[in-house]
Amino acid sequence: MSETKKVAIVTGGGTGLGQACVKQLLGDGFKVWSLGLDVEEKIDHPDLVERRFDITDSAAIADLAHEIDGVDALVNAAGTILYDRREFTNEGFDKVMAVNFRGTQQLCFALETQLKERSGAIVNFASMWSIFGSVGNPAYSASKGAIESFTRALAASWGPSRVRTNAVAPGWVKTRMAVNAMSNPERAEPIMKRIPMARWGEPKEVGQVVGFLVSPAASYINGVTLPIDGGYAIA
Repeated sequence: MSETKKVAIVTGGGTGLGQACVKQLLGDGFKVWSLGLDVEEKIDHPDLVERRFDITDSAAIADLAHEIDGVDALVNAAGTILYDRREFTNEGFDKVMAVNFRGTQQLCFALETQLKERSGAIVNFASMWSIFGSVGNPAYSASKGAIESFTRALAASWGPSRVRTNAVAPGWVKTRMAVNAMSNPERAEPIMKRIPMARWGEPKEVGQVVGFLVSPAASYINGVTLPIDGGYAIA
């Protein structure tokens, strides 16, 4: 691996939208550290470092920060959601918040020096549920709302150090997290009627936006949450 390559870290990099970001960043010439607990598709690439990683493990985060000298792009894509009203319990609520929000916050704080040394870019994963209330998932909604607010705060605080912090808010995209809705006609039909583009999103479409946000082409974009939802939020 060339030491001159830009370095990207992607949490949740083995599955879904995180893996789409890994593929995009590898294609853009980054050396990519993919961190997560699961892998959907095995990627064979000389510039990919895959590591089993629990984003809620503070000690593991501290060890990673000591191991990596500089970070050009940090993509916080790790996330979880609980069903069957488990988010209406204190235990379930805390679990979702720990992964979706606290994991993102801790990793950003741990890598502050590495990001500032490289004038790096952060992309956090918010959601359409940052805007809307989810009937069955109060913790997921709260965690993604917190991500959007945290993104704005970090953008304001670290912007003077030339670290840009933005977020993406994916809508209905073809991932394992959305499969229940996609496979249930009673849910899928009204969703599709509301999406102006009349189709589900593709993971690579999210990866492409993330690639843009960490690139020089987005050098004056800081503190935004960009919906990637085919127009769902405005319909």
